Amino acid sequence: MANFTVLYDACVFYPAPLRDFLIGLATTDLFRARWTDHIHEEWTRNLLAHRPDLSKKQLLRTRQLMDQAVEGCLVRGYERLIDSLTLPDPDDRHVLAAAIRAGAEVIVTFNQRDFPSEILQKFSITTEHPDDFVVNLVDINGEAVIDAARDQRARLKNPPKSRQEFLDILYRQHLTRTVTFLQDRIDLL
Repeated sequence: MANFTVLYDACVFYPAPLRDFLIGLATTDLFRARWTDHIHEEWTRNLLAHRPDLSKKQLLRTRQLMDQAVEGCLVRGYERLIDSLTLPDPDDRHVLAAAIRAGAEVIVTFNQRDFPSEILQKFSITTEHPDDFVVNLVDINGEAVIDAARDQRARLKNPPKSRQEFLDILYRQHLTRTVTFLQDRIDLL
């Protein structure tokens, strides 16, 4: 298991294709992915608000599968840190507290402005957009990223997706540089 630890923010779990890709990457042992029950509650609450066709029971099952897929993913014991932290949005303090408790070097989030670098640097933490995060993983082990993408595409069976359709899905998740990397290796997907 890698020593590099990242904390996934709730916003990267909201779109299912991105969530599935990030969970697949977390099983590669390139890094340790962490999150909390509070983060689970946040993304499921937001998803249910926008997708009435989904049920709490379905999303509870998704949460359980995520937690089973990534050993040691849940951060505990961070709650006492929350009140001591200051962020532009106080509702984001639980994310930073969990990152500190987990010893994370990176928070993977779309909401980088909610985590000012001058605050995070005190804890030796940075933020990365999901696309930047994946591209950095490519630099470490591009083959593992390709394998995770291929495995995710193979799981899409209802209906199956062509290689290009799959890349289009990732592109819609704002993974533009990741898609550029994968496009050049499309025959491996």
